[in-house]
Amino acid sequence: MTMRNNEACDYKASLKNAFGDACVAHCFFHIDFFHINFFLLSTFFRKKVIMSYREHTKVIQIGDRVIGGGNPILIQSMTNTPTEDVEATVEQTLRLEQAGCEIIRCTCPTEEAARAIGEIKKRIHIPLVADIHFDYRMAIMAMENGADKIRINPGNIGGRDKIEAVVKCAKERNIPIRVGVNSGSLEKNLVEKYGGVTAEGLVESALDKVRMIEECDYDRMVISIKSSNVLICARAHELLAQKSDYPLHVGITEAGTLYSGNIKSAVGLGIILYQGIGDTIRVSLTGDPVEEIKSAKKILSTLGLRKGGIDVVSCPTCGRTKIDLVGLANQVETMVQGYDLNIKVAVMGCAVNGPGEAREADIGIAGGQGEGLLIKRGKIVRKMKEEYLLAALKEELDNWKG
Repeated sequence: MTMRNNEACDYKASLKNAFGDACVAHCFFHIDFFHINFFLLSTFFRKKVIMSYREHTKVIQIGDRVIGGGNPILIQSMTNTPTEDVEATVEQTLRLEQAGCEIIRCTCPTEEAARAIGEIKKRIHIPLVADIHFDYRMAIMAMENGADKIRINPGNIGGRDKIEAVVKCAKERNIPIRVGVNSGSLEKNLVEKYGGVTAEGLVESALDKVRMIEECDYDRMVISIKSSNVLICARAHELLAQKSDYPLHVGITEAGTLYSGNIKSAVGLGIILYQGIGDTIRVSLTGDPVEEIKSAKKILSTLGLRKGGIDVVSCPTCGRTKIDLVGLANQVETMVQGYDLNIKVAVMGCAVNGPGEAREADIGIAGGQGEGLLIKRGKIVRKMKEEYLLAALKEELDNWKG
């Protein structure tokens, strides 16, 4: 479908009113008005509709934290220890707390696990979510033992009487319920209806589960719709943001290993969060859950959704590089994790171009052949032997005054 001249002018005026001159210039620069596709323009209007979603979701309290209503996006993870093993679960949770985890989820498949919630809660400092599958009694027991939130799929814990029992317990304690749906458990009738696992099917399934809870006269809910397919997941969140005002827990499920999982999560979460969607996130990785926290923090800071923490930039190396830049950059990235500074640090491999390329950084180091430079905002402040670069940078950070 194409536009005639008068239609293009009308759209141009609408875009200018909605988004300003910069958007119009970007869309129409060197583009033939006769052949621009309506899909491109509809994307802008759809984006305007959902950009304010995060600011207008319901505010939900989880323990001593809140999400929704424009509050900061909180980072979650999940323990991979047996919840029944209190010592191991507490130890892992404390490590996650130190890394920056703000909500922790623990599986509760047994009565012993549900009862362990009480002891675990005494020894950690962040809200705890009990993850429930199939047995509604575990949800009730977990709440009775102090869970701050429960995660259920109302479609797999039994009939209406069991759902009502869970909601009754949650209502008595003012405990929020995360309604979780993912592509792996999408109902057969929805798969058949939409010809496979689709974003539309995930949204319909999620809203159906939400209605089950609402019919029990309860609305303290968080919704999660997850898929390992990044584009389906992103589209599902776009659709859901137009149909619900409940806060959304966002993540790419079964994302994979540290390598592939980080790429999928960065792309998927980046698409979703940039559109103003998402109130709490988890980066799902196969491995140590502490890595999930590091990745989540980086995604949020890259999108400008969280401040604090040093941003390390480094050049990709080239034939001019005469130092072990890869090793040095990794050392710097590890070292700066202990600093609560909102600055950018550059690690450059060339003393010739390094100062210029690092001018946007607050501070940086650049290595040459046997010597290196300490740079502040693009200006050389010290020259030293290469082996002293890391120590010099640490000294500067220790005494940083901006």
